[in-house]
Amino acid sequence: MKASMNGFKPIAIALCIIAILCLQAGCGDSAETVKRQEPSGTPLPIDEVMTWAYQLQGLSEPEAVRELEKSAYDMLVLEPTCTDWSSGEKDFDTAGMVEMLKDSTASDGVHRKLVLAYIDIGEAEDWRWYWTWSRGWEPGEPFPPDWPDFIVAPDPDGWEGNYPVAFWDPAWKDIIIYGENAGSRTDQDYVSALDEVLRHGFDGVYLDWVEGYEDPDVSKAARAQGVDPVEEMARFVKEIGDYGRSRNPEFLVVQQNAAALGGEKPETLSYIDAIVQEAIWFDGTTFDDWDDPDGADIPQDPETSEYYLELLGIYLSRGIPVFDCEYAVEEANQAYALSGEQGFIPYCSRRPLSKLTTTPPPH
Repeated sequence: MKASMNGFKPIAIALCIIAILCLQAGCGDSAETVKRQEPSGTPLPIDEVMTWAYQLQGLSEPEAVRELEKSAYDMLVLEPTCTDWSSGEKDFDTAGMVEMLKDSTASDGVHRKLVLAYIDIGEAEDWRWYWTWSRGWEPGEPFPPDWPDFIVAPDPDGWEGNYPVAFWDPAWKDIIIYGENAGSRTDQDYVSALDEVLRHGFDGVYLDWVEGYEDPDVSKAARAQGVDPVEEMARFVKEIGDYGRSRNPEFLVVQQNAAALGGEKPETLSYIDAIVQEAIWFDGTTFDDWDDPDGADIPQDPETSEYYLELLGIYLSRGIPVFDCEYAVEEANQAYALSGEQGFIPYCSRRPLSKLTTTPPPH
């Protein structure tokens, strides 16, 4: 017993000395600990994002932006809204929205949220600022003669007012990226879709319809013009990133769907910062009515799910974050669990994407 006590004394003395040194160095200073956790105002790195949200409609509704600001999501993907000229929303204060959201903290309480702008790069939309041509086309009729040559077909899924384009056409790239032929317009402060994103302060872009290169009508147009649609889409995504980073070195490029592109053109893996895949396990078929039960919980074909998982594995193996958007409400818990098992960052909502989800990810 005496020997064990003698062995204990040096240990006790050493522990006391360590405690004193820690106090002198501020190791036990709770105020300092709190200070280090104050919001930094710096954006959360995209590879540290744990939660995200996706809203394309309803942003001009009262309190919609405030709800996004109060949320704890790390990354927000939003419709710029002011580029929709069909319903009087072209005066929407997109820059003010982005500024407010970038002033709010991410879930870690230290970094700020990332705010990305949704852009459809593979289809022309007749409600956008750039649409200066006639409207009222009826399915089955020839396209009006004033429509540009880059419009090749109506949307294959029946989205009214959406038209797949020959995305390699310089005139289309000018609309999306360069704005060199936009002319002088007094009713907007941007000359291209990408210029709007940059001027209004978004952290980057969220590219929809990258899969346009797979569309049969687009592929047919490409063959007729002697171009490779896969090669052209890879080039298009690179040009978008290059232009964005020429004005903001931290500019982010996130690809939605078209996961096959990474296998067909591996160089594209270096052009993007993340990929999002929709409906790996659950889908919806209603796009306008938030309360329609067909807007979520429709099981995906298992073979399609496996196909997506195989392709997305390419991205994970390269250290590229993989996000997924599942259209699930009753099945949200299962969707979150399946996604987590794969190492994805999920968001479950309804197809209309007109509100924040009522089934957020579990804590």
